[in-house]
Amino acid sequence: MKYLLLPILFASFSIVTAQTPCVGGMAGVYPCNGYYLQARITLSDMNASDGNDSWGWTDPQDGKEYALMGLDNGTGFIDISDPTNPIYLGKLPTHTTSSSWRDIKVYNDYAFVVSEANNHGMQVFDLTRLRNVVNPPVTFTEDAHYGGFGSAHNLVINEETGYAFGVGTQTFNGGPHFVNIQNPLNPVGVGGFALDDYSHDGQVIIYNGPDSDYTGREIFIGSNESLVSIVDITDKANPQSISTISYPNVSYTHQGWLTENQRYFLLGDEIDEIQFGFNTRTVVFDLNDLDNPEIHFEYLGPTSATDHNGYVKGDKFYLANYRAGLREINIADIANGNINEIAFFDTYPSNNNASTTGAWSVYPYFGSGNIVISDISRGFFLVKSSAIDTIAPNAVCQNITVALDENGEATVEATLVDGGSSDNSGFYTLSMNQNTFDCTDLGANSVVLTVTDPSGNTDTCTAVITIVDDLAPEIDCPVDNTVVYDAGGSFYTLPDYEAEGTVTAVDNCTANLTIIQDPIAGTQLTEGVYTITFEAVDDEGNTGICSFELTVNEFLSVDSTELNSSLSIYPNPASQIITVASKNQLLENIEIYDVLGKRIFSLEKADPASNVIDISSYSKGMYFLKINNKLTKKIIKN
Repeated sequence: MKYLLLPILFASFSIVTAQTPCVGGMAGVYPCNGYYLQARITLSDMNASDGNDSWGWTDPQDGKEYALMGLDNGTGFIDISDPTNPIYLGKLPTHTTSSSWRDIKVYNDYAFVVSEANNHGMQVFDLTRLRNVVNPPVTFTEDAHYGGFGSAHNLVINEETGYAFGVGTQTFNGGPHFVNIQNPLNPVGVGGFALDDYSHDGQVIIYNGPDSDYTGREIFIGSNESLVSIVDITDKANPQSISTISYPNVSYTHQGWLTENQRYFLLGDEIDEIQFGFNTRTVVFDLNDLDNPEIHFEYLGPTSATDHNGYVKGDKFYLANYRAGLREINIADIANGNINEIAFFDTYPSNNNASTTGAWSVYPYFGSGNIVISDISRGFFLVKSSAIDTIAPNAVCQNITVALDENGEATVEATLVDGGSSDNSGFYTLSMNQNTFDCTDLGANSVVLTVTDPSGNTDTCTAVITIVDDLAPEIDCPVDNTVVYDAGGSFYTLPDYEAEGTVTAVDNCTANLTIIQDPIAGTQLTEGVYTITFEAVDDEGNTGICSFELTVNEFLSVDSTELNSSLSIYPNPASQIITVASKNQLLENIEIYDVLGKRIFSLEKADPASNVIDISSYSKGMYFLKINNKLTKKIIKN
């Protein structure tokens, strides 16, 4: 509750505490039951004075886990992929000023941050930037910003629809402020709901609970200071109130969370323990009928500590219980009014009194089973249940066929071989003993897929990856050209273009390609226009084809004959320069083509008598010199 929270600063040392088991009810100086301490990072390590909210992100690219912790002066990012050696990567500073209240949620690999700092609005941060942080900690910058509201107490995101809901803002009477974040870098305000006054926190879901009247609708459940508000927000332009409900001994309706079947809502009233003196109270509502919600029962915990944020995962309720730390509550029998605490980790060892200091929030949704606790004065804690998972995952493989690329290579992701593996935790990682292939692997290859669960249990299966080469060779032909009969003959004899180097081909796998010329070399052609075709065949039978048109004349034209008799090209072969000169015929333009028909030199206004051309930069080989667009001569660069 923002009005009564008075942060108390405790002396802390700038340390990262590595794994500490829970022995005899203590993990070092911290009381515990069923949890050991993975690591701790102090506020001073993060250059902050106060901690607040926390959330998490799992990188879909490699499964690495990152903790996001709210601080008075910004948002801290922590790499927890090695949970006993976490790395504080750096901070996204507050958009305006420092504040004791900051809230973070995640959508589509972006973090969204609000604060009660004046004019803070909503920051947007691309979490994929955490993948390659050099020399941490660093100071990050926001990637986008939404200014449709200033301060906000909290933020709710529905990841199924791509909408964020700022609550406790100065808009819509403090009710939810709707923002379309489907394009995370361009948030767009689309309305809000003001009828049930100030929303301190909330949850938004696509409803699939027991009340069939609302199946498929987008439902907002708000914790609104003195009551719980249920609103149909499917139509953002016209949200509809469904119902409200309160309960005895209301002090401050703070935050709640639905069970996974969406039947029950577990609510924490932040100040009731302080005002009325009973132990930690969780009010459980039955939402079997959204139009007529009912109080199902109240649960009182074993301490007098004040409750704050609580989240449901499976049949467990994970509660940030301020001075009593994290409390794990079994809710498997919630339908019969029976829930009970089964484990805890206390980040505030001094006492369990009713007060608004200690554990602010928890994040229990990592596949590894690691749980984040953000403590107001003691910073970041990472804990894990000491219960041992000994059940191996079930590895299921499928055979696949993969084609090599233009470089004769292929990289195969393990997910392509996964045929529906599973684990009791709901999470697993995949690896293969071989995932890169080349031309030497053509055909069937047996690979082993290893499936590993968060507790390190593994299972394997074997798949066949068939590597194929279905890419045709790339073949290049010369440009269309004109030739004359052989000297003193009555025909033109086709050369071996491959041997000349005027037809070339390359392939991703086959080094020595077979090139078939049609008509074949040595064919005698009389006057006419002929299509000369070439086919390159690789070892897999893939073919590449190219062709060009060859015009055969008995004689050169009169102009070409005169130009030919007048022309001098020297030296030929040459390594540096060539001189093109004409005694009687005027030179108008000169072009040079490589053997593949690509023009590499053009002189549009040639000197009528003599021209020097620099060929020093050309590669060694054969080139074609075209004069006045009439006559073509071969030159050799050596």
